[in-house]
Amino acid sequence: MRVYVPLTLPGLAEAHKTGELGSGPFVAYAVTPALREWYLSDDIEELEYAALSRAAQASLRLLAADPGAARRRVVVAVDVPDGAATADPDRGLDPAALGEVTVAGTVALAKAAAVHVDADDAEADVAAAAQALEAADGGDDDAQFVVDGADDHELLWYATQEIPNLVDLA
Repeated sequence: MRVYVPLTLPGLAEAHKTGELGSGPFVAYAVTPALREWYLSDDIEELEYAALSRAAQASLRLLAADPGAARRRVVVAVDVPDGAATADPDRGLDPAALGEVTVAGTVALAKAAAVHVDADDAEADVAAAAQALEAADGGDDDAQFVVDGADDHELLWYATQEIPNLVDLA
């Protein structure tokens, strides 16, 4: 099963140093039954993109909690054995939890398929979005517009061999 793990650049640097993603259990995003129902598509590539986007939103939340981190969203795509990631059926229809899964144990970074990171030109919008997140959560429409502005930037795809170069950005 492909899961998308939200991180920050310092989080990616830590994973690179330890060789592990998360210390288990940890939250990731995947194509879950609830995400399929919400997205209304049978196209697996579209569904995986939706899961990646959900992980990017979670990465933004991590950035909001870590003002010292470089203002770039980071998502690691990794394949885990079936059954290693489970969705909470009680949270399945909660819009905030769409695609959310819990990965039971530690996952070796070597299992990663790719890393997705914002480009340089996204930093200002991502910084503004991270700063506006709390107000957006409180119902401020203008702040939500700012948060949505981060989604206008596509995350770039990087091969796992490029992780050492990416952690230098942290």
